[in-house]
Amino acid sequence: MPTLQTFFILTSIAPLIQADTLLGAYIFHRHGDRTAKQTPPANLTDLGYREVFTSGSYFRDRYISSTASARINGINSDQVKLSQLQISAPADNVLMSSAMGFSQALYPATEAASNETLRNGTVVQAPLNGYQLIPIATVSNTGASAEDSGWLQSSTDCGAAETSSNEYFMSPEYLSVLNSTQPFYDRLAPVVNATFSPSQLSFKNAYTIFDLINVADIHNATVPASDLLTPDTLFHLRTLANTHEWNLAWNTSSTIRAIAGAQLAAQVVDFLNETATSSSKPRLGVQFGNYATFSSYFGLSDLLNVPGMRGTTDDFHGVCDYASAAVWELYTSSDDPTYPIPAEDLHIRFAFHNGTSSSASEPQYYPLFNGSSQGMSWDDFAAQTNQFSVGTTETWCQACGNSTGSCAQYAGAVNSNIGSDGAVHDSSSSDGMSNAVAGVIGAIVTLGVILLIEVAALLLFGLRLVRKRKLPAASAIPDSHVNHESAVSTVGHAKA
Repeated sequence: MPTLQTFFILTSIAPLIQADTLLGAYIFHRHGDRTAKQTPPANLTDLGYREVFTSGSYFRDRYISSTASARINGINSDQVKLSQLQISAPADNVLMSSAMGFSQALYPATEAASNETLRNGTVVQAPLNGYQLIPIATVSNTGASAEDSGWLQSSTDCGAAETSSNEYFMSPEYLSVLNSTQPFYDRLAPVVNATFSPSQLSFKNAYTIFDLINVADIHNATVPASDLLTPDTLFHLRTLANTHEWNLAWNTSSTIRAIAGAQLAAQVVDFLNETATSSSKPRLGVQFGNYATFSSYFGLSDLLNVPGMRGTTDDFHGVCDYASAAVWELYTSSDDPTYPIPAEDLHIRFAFHNGTSSSASEPQYYPLFNGSSQGMSWDDFAAQTNQFSVGTTETWCQACGNSTGSCAQYAGAVNSNIGSDGAVHDSSSSDGMSNAVAGVIGAIVTLGVILLIEVAALLLFGLRLVRKRKLPAASAIPDSHVNHESAVSTVGHAKA
């Protein structure tokens, strides 16, 4: 996908301050160029492979190589040390393939890993001239098979988020754009009528229509009715797709819609917090995901109000380009840090690049949370992030209103903890009474009810209590009176 300079214009930044010691970084990366969603399964193209490989090479030159411009403290330069690196992606063809292509450039084949000598003197030559195998971890609840779906929110599996996104389709804003753009989409029928029926050709499918045409515009030698695809038409298609997808990923009054960004935020804090605790923890984290996660994080972290070079505040709205990257860098002013590093000595800065990163087009720093400077203290970053992040299964289940599968154990708390905006509220107390006290009171009440029932039974059926010594011993009961089948059945149920 060509770079959207008309949509994203990035602000300039000062060079990395060399006096700082970079402790670690976390990268969230979009996949490279792919085939269209409307022709599943979507696959990474050779162009997309090249894009993520180029990006991986850039970040190697930035963070890893011995001559890196901002080398991560203590990270291996040539031969990968897996304990220092964590790469992940959802179970999706395009995203997994992108992660692998990126990792190939991050730690390319090296002679040091190309052979080994066994005890008996045999020299084993590694395949592919020392190609380094880097495992890709699978991320759950963040986009499995997302690139085969035109409805990205469904890949989050979050019920409340899907409901929130669907509310956009009933909004006056959506209905107005739907009606006003219908003639525009009708004119495109000769271009896409082999894929979209007349009833599907509307703003409701703005992104998938744009995606199909955009892929054809990049890859196809011939396109039906290509004379209709003027630069203005292509720009309008892209703008409408941006509007459509942005509103499905973010809404100020319904932040649960940004669940993907809330999960990412928690992952960033957790990873970098671990990095600061010990030199044996991973130092570089890379996660591949879809564009909606970028959008939702931009909304949650107040990047929407950051002015770009045009002097406007809309640079972080819309669909980011293929191979885009968001980066969080953890650093300290100490030249020789000692682990664990005190929180007061830690700082963080955020960078973003729309499209493939390279030495000719680098990520740019931006202030988070309406800040006035690039860097911010770790404590401030963590505190502001924790206001909206979702980092545990229980919190996710409560926020999403899910009550099945892994959420079944939290089902009792799901409905009572969610506010109208989707925020999770503390349920540890109710009207000043803790859950523990309420549990004790409930147990006492239950015991009282059982005792009343027993007394009623004694009075009603004329039963009486006897001392235990008056009951016949078990050996006195004739063997013919024992129901062996019943006894075995009872024991069996007890074990179950």
